[in-house]
Amino acid sequence: MPSPVSADRPAAQPPGRGSVEALISQTRRLKVEVDAVRQDTPDDGVDPEDRWQRALYDLAVRQLDDVDAHLAQLRDGPEPVPSESADAAAPRPAPTACGSLLSRVGSAEWNLLSDEASWSGELYRILGLDPASPALTLDELPTLVVDEDRPLLTGMVTDCLVDARPIDGEFRVVRPDASVRTVHMMGEPVLDADGSTASMWAVVRDVSELRRRRRTVRETGDSLHQHRRRARTEHRIAVELQEAVLPPWRGPLRLPHQGPGTLELAAHYLPSATSALIGGDWYDALALSDGETLLSVGDLTGHGVTVTSGMATLLGAVRGMAMAGTQPGPLLALLNQLLDSTVHPALGSAVCCRYRPATRTLVWAQAGHPAPLLYRGGTGRALNAPDGVLLGATSGAVYGQAEVTLEPGDLLLLHTDGLVPARTGEDPGERLLGLAPRFAGARTAQDCVRAVVEEFGGAQRADDACVLVARVTD
Repeated sequence: MPSPVSADRPAAQPPGRGSVEALISQTRRLKVEVDAVRQDTPDDGVDPEDRWQRALYDLAVRQLDDVDAHLAQLRDGPEPVPSESADAAAPRPAPTACGSLLSRVGSAEWNLLSDEASWSGELYRILGLDPASPALTLDELPTLVVDEDRPLLTGMVTDCLVDARPIDGEFRVVRPDASVRTVHMMGEPVLDADGSTASMWAVVRDVSELRRRRRTVRETGDSLHQHRRRARTEHRIAVELQEAVLPPWRGPLRLPHQGPGTLELAAHYLPSATSALIGGDWYDALALSDGETLLSVGDLTGHGVTVTSGMATLLGAVRGMAMAGTQPGPLLALLNQLLDSTVHPALGSAVCCRYRPATRTLVWAQAGHPAPLLYRGGTGRALNAPDGVLLGATSGAVYGQAEVTLEPGDLLLLHTDGLVPARTGEDPGERLLGLAPRFAGARTAQDCVRAVVEEFGGAQRADDACVLVARVTD
């Protein structure tokens, strides 16, 4: 411990035992509370934010462990240095917990007049030296320090002894067992009655574990930032890809062929309320070379650039096969074969329709997807669905077809299943069918889409969704 007179203030008196006990109690209560929150933090090693939060909680708990140990040392006083005559077989105090960050704290004083050094027992253990060996002098101390850090220690000691500056710095030491530890030294010069430097005292802490855990926090934080940057980049790319392949959904969809029996079209895309990633939902309306119209909606499972890219591939295949004259049932069978043969297998659902304006006939097929809804005369119903399993679910699947004749003023609604959130005891389709009176009073297909968005646009959907409305003109 320092002499009564130091470089800038008298030596502080030790705090009262009661105040230290109160601090220990507060520290232990806080540690229990922090540890309880830490236990509730997921630790599956997958989510970068969870890993970062867990590392911070671990660091906080370990530091509180050490504050507790420090206060106990302050309450109990320094441990004496074992004498050379002590029984070598006498049991030594139990080592500190391996998870502790800062509890290993030693002290030393170097007398400049007698060139003697006095170390605490803990300082010997920090440096891995035999407590029975003589304490190292200031000239000998650098022999323990790694070569790169010796100038730092020399500069701190010189500034303290010559310019009376406090010591506060870290350096690495090599223990006799070749292990490297990081220590933090804080100290001051001790002045004699004439104001001359008589000795230097310091406390030395082993902060190796603290630095390791802080490095873990920094690395997990960097990983989290990189993950967020990648997520933002993926979101931007997915949005751009989606906008490039889907028809515009702001306003009515325009087809080149107009006339009796043709369709008035409108559509809308509703993003997920719980995910920033773009999914694989699509809708499409395409005028075919034979005068028919292709209508389709679908959903490829998942989110992100890979799924959006897969959606673009499927949509391109749908358009190409429809232009070649492939009917809805065989088209879905080929689409299933395409998904089954991809490098990254996926599941999807879809509805594919061909509308013939000359006869107002709708031929359609589905693959594990909600059936189109038909509204006529102020009421609505779901069309009877032909057989069809999810795309990618099984090889060689066969998809049936259905045919229905539409009438002037009929309204057809196609949607993906993320549009209506599932609720206990409620049929999602009933909510859509309940919009029939509003559709009957709507002037345009766009007004009908607007009614759907008003009804479901604020819903807490777990997935994104699409809706496509087609109204048969007179």
